[in-house]
Amino acid sequence: MTLTLTDETPAAGFERLIRVEAPEAGLRALICIHSTVLGPAAGGCRMWDYPSWEAAREDVQRLAEGMTSKNAMADLGLGGGKSVILGDAGKDKSPEMFRAFGQAIEALNGRYYTAEDVGISPDDMAQVATETGYAVGLEGGRYGSGDPSPFTAEGVFQCMRVGAAHVFGSDDLGGRRVLVQGLGHVGYALAEKLHAAGARLLVTDINNEALARAVRDLGAENIAPEAVFAQQMDIFAPCALGAVLNDETVPKLTAKLVCGAANNQLAHPGIATSLRQRGIRYLPDYVVNAGGIISVAGEIHKAGPGYRQERLSGIAARIEAMLKRADDEGRSTTEIAGDMVKEILDAAKRNVA
Repeated sequence: MTLTLTDETPAAGFERLIRVEAPEAGLRALICIHSTVLGPAAGGCRMWDYPSWEAAREDVQRLAEGMTSKNAMADLGLGGGKSVILGDAGKDKSPEMFRAFGQAIEALNGRYYTAEDVGISPDDMAQVATETGYAVGLEGGRYGSGDPSPFTAEGVFQCMRVGAAHVFGSDDLGGRRVLVQGLGHVGYALAEKLHAAGARLLVTDINNEALARAVRDLGAENIAPEAVFAQQMDIFAPCALGAVLNDETVPKLTAKLVCGAANNQLAHPGIATSLRQRGIRYLPDYVVNAGGIISVAGEIHKAGPGYRQERLSGIAARIEAMLKRADDEGRSTTEIAGDMVKEILDAAKRNVA
């Protein structure tokens, strides 16, 4: 099998962008390392049917930069990176593909740790791990963390309660109309927690099986994807793909709180200001959805369960501090979060110097 790794020119401020190809294994991938200031880069691998290499490059760089912020805010001693495999996760996977991808990860000598993301399962990552020691999110073993989705959902749920207390005066979600957009592993786990908390669930997804299950088991109301922003809701939980909050959807949004697991929820930075002007509190995605990478970091650092629980609690504490600072300074939570990340990275750079 021929495996080639070709360095491409990344966007300004990024450390490395690598194109990976193994034609016999059907592998076409990109690995992006945004920053290793705080430690080796870590971030999941996404498999998506991108229309072009250019679309994949744009996505992997945006995601890698987000991982730098996420890992910094979660205090994990890790930098930011991400990888994407170009292909249809429903029909293009093979063990050979993931073993070839594992060889590519191994060739980076520990500068980047990979794990599951959209389109990638623990079984897929187990194949990657046959070729590298830098694949995590694995089942079994002393430090194996398994599927990170439950940890992500728990972090989002905790942050939602903090946000609810700030917006509605109580962290009790009972009776609150919460719309969960996307019922993948994380979205469904979040929906289960909301159901247990007594929330009035509205759900949407393109997966009819997941929708039917949520309606049957959680008493959820099924909302057509195109009707999401026509709904009356208290809380909006985006748990699918990014850019769902944009110039078209924000003016229609009835929620007073946005807290979800999806990455890159804002179509552009100005959306944060638009949300604030409309009295909608947005909890930055890369802070609230850090539970998964916290779980993975415990595996990377070979830490016990106390490590994960401590940092999961820390997510909600950061959101609380962020909301207070945003109110005190009259700025959006996104601006405050960006400042907090910059302060962390600047301090790390000074320590290295």
